[in-house]
Amino acid sequence: MTDGRFAISLHILTLLARSEGKYLSSDDIAGSVNINPVLVRKEMSNLKKAGLILSKEGRKGGSQLARPASQILLAEVYQSVKKESLLGWPRNNPNAHCPVGCKMFNHLQQMYDEVEETLLEKLSGMNLAEFYSQFQ
Repeated sequence: MTDGRFAISLHILTLLARSEGKYLSSDDIAGSVNINPVLVRKEMSNLKKAGLILSKEGRKGGSQLARPASQILLAEVYQSVKKESLLGWPRNNPNAHCPVGCKMFNHLQQMYDEVEETLLEKLSGMNLAEFYSQFQ
C-alpha cells in the first residue's frame, strides 16, 4: 500500500476532527490536501463505508466524523484503505523449479504477516484525537 491513501484519509479525518462536528465540503478538504475534489470524494466514500464519517448532501452538506475522534483508531483507517500487502508483491512468478523461487511467496507471506501485525498493533494504540492533538 504505497499509494498514499492512508495519508490522504488521515488528512481528511484530521480536518474533520478539527471541524468539531461541522460539516466540511469535499472542496474545502481538497484545498487542504491539495488534490482534486474528485479524489477526496473517492476517499471519503471509502471512509463512509468503513463507518468513520457521515455525509449529508445539499447546500449545507458535507462530511463529519461518525464518532468522536478519540474512538477512531488509526488501525481502522489503515484497514479501510489497505488493498494489498504494505510491502508489495513482485509482478513476476518465481521459477517453481528453483529451490529459492518455489518457496519465495510462502516466506514473504509469513514475514509480511508479522510486519503487518506489528503495524496494526502500533496503530491500534493510537486514536485520531491523539494524532490531531499534534496540530493544536
